[in-house]
Parts: sequence; structure tokens; C-alpha cells
Amino acid sequence: MNPMASSSASTHPQPAVVGLLVLAVFVSFFLGLGDVPLFDLDEGAFTEATREMLQRRDFISTWLNGVPRFDKPVLIYWLQAASVTLFGQSEWAFRLPSALCASAWVWVVFAFVRRERGASAGLLAAGITATAAGITVIGRAAIADALLNLLIVSAMASAYLHLSGGGRRWLDLSFAAIGLGLLAKGPVAILVPLAVTGLYCASHGQWRVWLRSIFDLRGIAILLAIAAPWYIAQYLSQGDAFIQGFFFKHNVDRFSAPMHGFNGSLFFYLPWLLVATLPFTTLLLNLLRHLRPIWADPLQRFCLIWFGFVLVFFSLSGTKLPHYAFYGYTGLFVLMALNAPRLRSPVLMLLPALVVFVLLACLPWGLDKAVGHVPDPYYREAVASIQGQLGHTYFLALALAIGTTLWMMRVPGLSLTTRLLSVSILQAALIASFILPAAGQAQQSPVKEAAAVARARNDQVVMWKIDVPSFLVYSGRLVEKREPRPGDVVLTKSKHRSALPSHQVLYEKNGVALVSLDRS
Repeated sequence: MNPMASSSASTHPQPAVVGLLVLAVFVSFFLGLGDVPLFDLDEGAFTEATREMLQRRDFISTWLNGVPRFDKPVLIYWLQAASVTLFGQSEWAFRLPSALCASAWVWVVFAFVRRERGASAGLLAAGITATAAGITVIGRAAIADALLNLLIVSAMASAYLHLSGGGRRWLDLSFAAIGLGLLAKGPVAILVPLAVTGLYCASHGQWRVWLRSIFDLRGIAILLAIAAPWYIAQYLSQGDAFIQGFFFKHNVDRFSAPMHGFNGSLFFYLPWLLVATLPFTTLLLNLLRHLRPIWADPLQRFCLIWFGFVLVFFSLSGTKLPHYAFYGYTGLFVLMALNAPRLRSPVLMLLPALVVFVLLACLPWGLDKAVGHVPDPYYREAVASIQGQLGHTYFLALALAIGTTLWMMRVPGLSLTTRLLSVSILQAALIASFILPAAGQAQQSPVKEAAAVARARNDQVVMWKIDVPSFLVYSGRLVEKREPRPGDVVLTKSKHRSALPSHQVLYEKNGVALVSLDRS
């Protein structure tokens, strides 16, 4: 244990708090996991590539709509393919690997912090990781990010333990996690551990320790044994197109310039940070008051450098997406947990949760006011549809959440972790049971239902002026992307129907239309 760890830190977790953590993991990652249609673009693209992998029986190269997909390496597709093979094709099966990886991510945080600072700190750090709003969303999505974060956190925790004198096995584990990370998403799995450990060692004047670690021959051999076979096989299969598509387009070019219009200012991640860490905003702001003691503590310094490097690096990137900053959030969560005992007021601790629940209660009213100001009819119809998904049960759940939070603010004798975990579980339950289903039903159910119509008719569909790869998953077939011709069955947005020649509407809902063009 780190010499700066409190000698009074609990080494045995309280059963009630452990129960809350288990409940938090279930609610955040598994509750209603298969009840929401696949979201486009990302979930649709990942799951369709998995479907085509199984259809082609090609477990080296990934394809999307019959075209090589070089966006991500292969590991998440293997996991999704295994899940679908075992349980059948469904939203639940596609998302299960991410939910399991997110659960393992929480366990790694708990085990690491418990080793360094005791079980109480470990439970709080794990609870924050499990139920922060951003993690609740990303941990149940059928994409690569829960897997990647698990591997980055494993690599970072093992690297810190090695640098703290924990022994040879931690260095081997760190290299192994990096190797798997290379199969999960690519160079970022090396970049984050390499840069953070380098900056951390530099802050202590220990460059030689860092150099010996990163050039360790056994560790490099472990990394290459894990990652190199697939990269070699993929290059032999796809040749230079793989190098250009994966390394240059989807890594170098993403950093140097915006891709697919995903750009933003230098401060892009700051408002997203406040949202993603809800309902723990007070713990986040509390850190600003204690930067000096944080820097003086080796573990907290490591976590601060971890979060800070990721935030700065991706703020400088040309392409900006909210989940990029998640690669450093675990370091921030550990800092929040370690400094939480400095807060004495339950009211201040729980105030962000109360504000969230009140704002969610006002959401239907806000959507009603906003719908008239959405210029795109496609999104306007989706926003209008969300209101119909939030009925009486939604408001009863919010009343329970608000009442529980107010009670937690006043009742004496409850631990900090119990209060925070209780309200954060309520937030996760609202996201999983109401917010995501409402958004999914409004935006994605029309795509799923249109696919069912096309599948029942056995139509070959042309996708025109709309990009929804989940349609391919649900219809079970590829589509053509081109200008429509007479006799085609066309999936498009309702707002584009007027530009089509004479046609019959096969399906239309929330701005999505499936039409059959007349042959003459």
C-alpha cells in the first residue's frame, strides 16, 4: 500500500455498501439492456459489421454494407459475434459484451483503489465509475468504448503499481492490457499509458525508470504476441488499403482535421465534463480547492496527470466527440472519491442530483417549447415523439427520486458513500428506464419498423439521403446507396419524398419513410 494511504482506511467493505455497488452495476449497465433499438450511427455500424462478419465467416477483416470497414480493430466484433452466436441476434446480445466490460471496468477500479487506499475509497471510486451519467450511457452501448476503457484502466493501474514498486507481474499485465487495447481500438491504447507514465516519472525525475519500463523486452514480446497476429493477417488480407484506412484516415487524420463534421472549440469537453460526471458535480468542483495536496500525493498526482493529459490531447484534436475524454475519466473518478471526505455537507453533495431530477421533470415541457425551433423536420418529428414516451410512470419515478434525495440530505447517520450511491442509482435507473427508451423509440423505432416491412416484403432497398446502418441489421440484408430509379424501394427521410417521382408509401413515421417508386 502507498505510504501516504491512511492507516485507518477500511480493508473490509461494508456488506450494505457492497450491495449498493452491485445494484449500481446492474441498474447502470444491464437494466433494460435489450429494450431500446440500436442507435445510429455508431451502434448500427458496429452491429452490422458483426452481422456481416458472421455471414461472411470472415473473422479477420470487418465489412460494412459490403465495403471494408477500417474504423476499428477486431476485438469488439469478436466479442459481439460470440454473444450473438450464443444468444441469438438481438439488441441485448449485441450490447452484452459492452455491459460485461463496463462491469469489469468498475471492478478493476475497486480493486486498484482498495489496494492503495482501502475498501471505503475503493467502493466510492467504483460507484462513481458505475453510475456517472456518461458511463451509464457508454457502458451499455454496442460499440468499442467500454472495452477500450476497461483495457486502458487495467494498463494504467498495472503501470502505476509497477512504478510504485509492486513487482514484475504488474509490468507484464500492463503490456498485456495495451496489447488487447490495440485490438480494441488501436494506437490510443499505447498513447495514453505511454504519455501519462512518462509525465508522471518526469514529475519525480525518474526518466530512467520509465525508459527501462517502456523498452522492457519481455513486455514488448507480450504486447506483440497479443496484437501483432491480427495486424499482420489484416494487412495480408487488405494490403495498403488497411494502412491508409486505419492508421492514416481513422487515426492521424482524425487528430489533424475534423472528420464527419465532428469538431469543436478548445473548450469543447468542459461542458460535456459537467454533464458526464453527474450527479457527482460537487465532488468534481471540490477538487479545484485541493490541487496542492493532490499534487503532493503520488497516487493522486498520477490520476491528475492521467485525466489532464487526455483532456488536453483530445482538446487539441481536430475531431472531437464527447466519449474521447472518457479515456481519462477514471483518473478523475479516483480523485473525486479520495477527496470526497473533505466535504461535510450532505446538501451540497446531493444538490446536483436534485437539480438533475427537477430538470428531468421539466423535460416534457422543455421539449414542447423546443420542438417549434428545430429546423430539420426529421429531428423535429423525433423530438415531438419523445414527449409521448414520458407518461405518468415517468413522473412518479421522478417524484420518488426527488423525495429520496431530499430525505438523504436530511437523515443523519448515513455514510457519504451510501448517500451518493443511492441517488446515483436512481439517476441511472431513470436513464435506463425512461430517457434512453424514449430517445430510442422516437429516433430508432421507425428505422427498425421500416426494416421489418422491407424484410417481410423481401425487398432490395436503396438508401437515399439517410444513413442508418441499423436498418441493415434489422432487415438482414445489404442496401444500395445511389440515386433512386423507377421501380426501386427507397428508404429516405420524409422531407425528401417531394423530390422523388410518383411512389407509394410503404411505411412512414417520425420523419423516416419507406416508399416504392412506380415503374413508369
